[in-house]
Amino acid sequence: MTERPQLLVRGTTFAAIGAGGDISGVRGTAAALDGLFVRDARHLSRWQLTVDGAVPETLTPDGPDAGATDSVRCVLVPRGGRQEPPAYTLFREQAVVDGAFVELLRVTSNRPVPTRLRLALTVDADFTDQFELRADHRTYTKTGAVRSRRVLRDGDEKAEGPIQGIEFAYRRGGWTSRTTVSADPAPEAVEETGTGARRLVWTLDLEAHASADVALRVAAHPHGAPAPAEAPASPATAALQLSAAEAEFTEAVPLPQGWPELAAACTRGLADLAALQVPARGPDGEELRVPAAGVPWFLTLLGRDALLTSLFALPYLPRLAASTLPALAATQATESTDRPVAQPGKIVHEVRHGELAHFGQVPFGRYYGSVDATPLFLVLLGAYTERTGEVAQARRLEGHARAAVGWMLDHGGLTSRGYLVYRADEGGLANQNWKDSPGAICGADGSSASGPVMAAGAQGYAYDALCRTAWLARTVWDDKVYADLLAQAAADLRNRFQRDFWMADRAFPALALDGEGRQVDALASDAGHLLWSGLLDKEYGETVGRRLLEPDFFSGWGVRTVASGQGAYHPLSYHRGSVWPHDNALIALGLARYGLHDEARAVAEGLVAAAAADGGRLPEVLAGYERSVYPVPVPYAYGCARDARSAAAPLALLTAVGAG
Repeated sequence: MTERPQLLVRGTTFAAIGAGGDISGVRGTAAALDGLFVRDARHLSRWQLTVDGAVPETLTPDGPDAGATDSVRCVLVPRGGRQEPPAYTLFREQAVVDGAFVELLRVTSNRPVPTRLRLALTVDADFTDQFELRADHRTYTKTGAVRSRRVLRDGDEKAEGPIQGIEFAYRRGGWTSRTTVSADPAPEAVEETGTGARRLVWTLDLEAHASADVALRVAAHPHGAPAPAEAPASPATAALQLSAAEAEFTEAVPLPQGWPELAAACTRGLADLAALQVPARGPDGEELRVPAAGVPWFLTLLGRDALLTSLFALPYLPRLAASTLPALAATQATESTDRPVAQPGKIVHEVRHGELAHFGQVPFGRYYGSVDATPLFLVLLGAYTERTGEVAQARRLEGHARAAVGWMLDHGGLTSRGYLVYRADEGGLANQNWKDSPGAICGADGSSASGPVMAAGAQGYAYDALCRTAWLARTVWDDKVYADLLAQAAADLRNRFQRDFWMADRAFPALALDGEGRQVDALASDAGHLLWSGLLDKEYGETVGRRLLEPDFFSGWGVRTVASGQGAYHPLSYHRGSVWPHDNALIALGLARYGLHDEARAVAEGLVAAAAADGGRLPEVLAGYERSVYPVPVPYAYGCARDARSAAAPLALLTAVGAG
């Protein structure tokens, strides 16, 4: 399997870079994806360095600069052997800021005599949409698309003035994007390569043991985005900017002194959350920053992900919720449309800014294929109001909250079917709960549920949403009639659920009900979400909580999405045997809610140990292998290496175990 690139992340921008600092423009898998990406498009697809026509070898591979999220360093030397010491050393330092990529390239002569070197950097920007780079091999027609390149010069661009850099541009109808590359010192020449890429060339004359620096800046100008701020002068300056942003997050959170590994996971997660903040707008057009879901594939607003991230962080960083709530209110559906499965009151699942979404070639420009984002919106609004005591947000968003309840009761299915229900969306998502991969909602034998699906976890969220909104109606909106209506709906849902979902022969709730009301009987981690939402009564909840810590469920790193020993189980599947940190964070919170504190501690210890194996960072997904058999956590091959829910999960663990 191809080695994963280094990821640099800041806001709407990320760079995936090879071990030697190059970008080769490969396609096909998350592990191999590389480039500079801004707002779903690749603004840099080649960035390849040669010296005297040869590719130097990597002496020290790309690695984080003191644990940074947005800067890396590597060291390169010419290829040679023991009898031929390197004539020069290349030191590369690279960083991203929102909308830009910067590099400082230092060339140091190792010779006692003057040396001349020809430095060349091959650069290209293909503006490929991220959906084209996925491993599903889909192709998309782009009628009328035109790419262009031009050399940037001082003064009149047609004159033979000094070269300043190169501009790559893309146009398709009214869609335009640009990438500019500049350097100091400027290249002495820009050469064509025959492939569309351009080669920037410098001749460096170095005295004995002397060094020369080349500062490089790449600015992305995506379609529809404001002009980027001026790129920082150096990667070091970029790193300082992010460090300041990280400090705003980490300094607000009291870390557990008695559990340093959990403290390290919280610190790492908070730093990642600082880097993953992306712009959004509220109902009145106000500018906001909200947590993006993750990189490389989801550096954008995803409703469910932003809501769960904000819920995990709520006791420590309520400002995430304060931005997420109005941002999602602003994108709430107001009418029914088939393609993005929008219905009045429904909270958005995904917002995309790329070319394919713009032209309707993928449905995700503003996509509503989520059965659980809407109840989670209500859960967060109630929890935020209760936690902070600040009622202005609840009053401001009252209309949005009532519309969300209306969706649950009407289009969502609570009134007609008794449960929140979803149907497969052709061209979109087949499954629309958090386990949204094909085949994720399945029986114990692995067979997929058929027809409309009523997923267990979503019913728990709906119950919690009704309870919390009833509380808001009673205490903030002064509407006792509405409060009583919602409280009764919640009680009825709880009674129905325990009647219809509980599998008495297995002492466990079904994963879902299918279109005929039959139990989908896989033993799955979603039962832990029912503890978090409080849907199960005390006896059932305690039974479920203890069952989740038995060996077929608990791998030692966390609770598997599907218990082993079933036909559905596969340790390297996305949702059928893997271990998800955010899933386990919800489970830990649920265990604590039902008084199962030893079990909550066991889940927290497993996740913290997994984080410690990667410098305190939890990935989106881990494989389901048993820790006692393989004592190193194995990441899922195609998950997000930076994930907002996983970044916030240590905060949820801190809440669950009350570590001091």
